[in-house]
Amino acid sequence: MKIEAGQNVLVLGLARSGEAVAQLLLSRGCRVTVNDRRPRREVESAVEALEARGASVVLGDHPLSLLDQPLDYIVKNPGIPYSLPLLVEAGRRGIPVYTEIEVATWELASPIVAITGSNGKTTTTTLVGEILAEAGKEPVVAGNIGRVLSGLVDQIRPEQPVVLEVSSFQLLGTETFHPRIAALLNLYPAHLDYHETYEAYAQAKWRMFRNMTANDTAVLNYDQEELRAHAPTLSASVIYFSRRGPVPEGVFVANGEMVVRRDGRDTRLMPVSALGLKGEHNLENALAATALAIWSGADIEAVKSVLMRFRGIEHRLEFVLERQGVSWYNDSKATNPTAAIRALRSFSDHVIWIAGGLDRGDDFHVLTEVLQGRVKAAVLLGQSAERIAIMCREAGVPEVRLVCSVEDAVRAARNMAAPGDVVLFSPSCASWDMFSSFEERGRIFKQAVHTL
Repeated sequence: MKIEAGQNVLVLGLARSGEAVAQLLLSRGCRVTVNDRRPRREVESAVEALEARGASVVLGDHPLSLLDQPLDYIVKNPGIPYSLPLLVEAGRRGIPVYTEIEVATWELASPIVAITGSNGKTTTTTLVGEILAEAGKEPVVAGNIGRVLSGLVDQIRPEQPVVLEVSSFQLLGTETFHPRIAALLNLYPAHLDYHETYEAYAQAKWRMFRNMTANDTAVLNYDQEELRAHAPTLSASVIYFSRRGPVPEGVFVANGEMVVRRDGRDTRLMPVSALGLKGEHNLENALAATALAIWSGADIEAVKSVLMRFRGIEHRLEFVLERQGVSWYNDSKATNPTAAIRALRSFSDHVIWIAGGLDRGDDFHVLTEVLQGRVKAAVLLGQSAERIAIMCREAGVPEVRLVCSVEDAVRAARNMAAPGDVVLFSPSCASWDMFSSFEERGRIFKQAVHTL
């Protein structure tokens, strides 16, 4: 499919992706209507730029009358639920609904390397981009990682690989999306407030592979039985990564070494101890990134160079500082219990855990085992604080304290900490009860730590 001049398109949601895709559509000669619930004063500069290009902008609501105009398709912000009455009516009228990532890839001739999963997407995507750059491939890194692909397509040459982090929200709005190589890192219950069931969430993730062929490569986590069981249903050639032992084809750990197995031949890559990243989950991310990069044409030396020097990215088990013998870590990106478990497992004991946030009904009891013998105190805030506190007390956490703000949490943790302790901010919840994003939450945490 292609964007064609004269198409009538409704862009639903004027966030970064909405503005970028609207600009792309306008540049191709489409007739574009942009709709957002916010008042004009909150989106003034974006509206003026779009109106100057000829877009019609409707603000304040999502009126069904927008569907009365002839529409070829709708491009919606990934976060807008399909239960929105306008989208329900669009479905009844047979109007296609896509997300920005789908439309942007209509304009790409480049090979796509796509990464999704419940946890680890951003770290793995960043690693793949760094490795391919080290190998001289000049990759473009975009998608859910923060760079909107629609704003970049006119700058990308056909020979440049495009490394995309893609979310379940984005994948739901795809039809022709076709990566050359794609990885599903893991699957755990997440975003059930949006998808309603785990099955629907998983189906959205698997949608990434639907257009791939035997000439393409799927990269799966061999350590998750659900992913192994699903592999035979894929048309793509399947390779694996595993931190627990050998795989038929792919990248794995054996005797403390990372090993690449390709075409029946094993190549030792590097000792696990030489990795720049901390934690078992980051070992998985490194293994997946290695598979993606090597099967995309990167050489072994490029992989080793990046994996040894890469120290992680902001808000993902990010070391903040050590003060008076206490180490502080910012893991604000841990927006679900599984992510928090992975962070907690990176430390053996003497952890003061700061957690809590938006209560989306997650089962926090899955954290019980990892807390026992590891967490000496829990400092909790946000909507979910009371529920997490109950779980912590049942798990035998010696001290549990509820606070009202991140700043209060940092001060409380300082007063509890002794030399040799780790203070880990790994909320296990989304940020939206108190903050606009996990990034804002993480920055406030780091600022509070630095001002102690």
